[in-house]
Amino acid sequence: MSLTVAVGQQRIAKKVSLGDGGDPELRRAIRAHGNFMEYVPLCLALIYFASDFHGFWTVALLSLALLVARVTHAAGILGFVPLGRTIGAVGTTVILAVVSALLVYSGINLKQY
Repeated sequence: MSLTVAVGQQRIAKKVSLGDGGDPELRRAIRAHGNFMEYVPLCLALIYFASDFHGFWTVALLSLALLVARVTHAAGILGFVPLGRTIGAVGTTVILAVVSALLVYSGINLKQY
């Protein structure tokens, strides 16, 4: 929600209603929001699917790691954390890989009745 508010505040301050108006600060805010919307729904859906096969702590740790990775990534894009964009992107990719591997492993180990 805060990324949406940041974009809205930037649009009002820069008087830009559509696009980024060539403003680098607004462009960064739009990318931070857009990147969040590209990756978080997929990650959350995969974590939700994994919750059927794995315990609470696995799901909780994956969710917490995703939160930390995405906050770090957004802070990096917005210029608050040096290397935050890289750390957050790598973190998100690792989470996607881990939860995907967990789901593949769970699928292989399914017992047919």
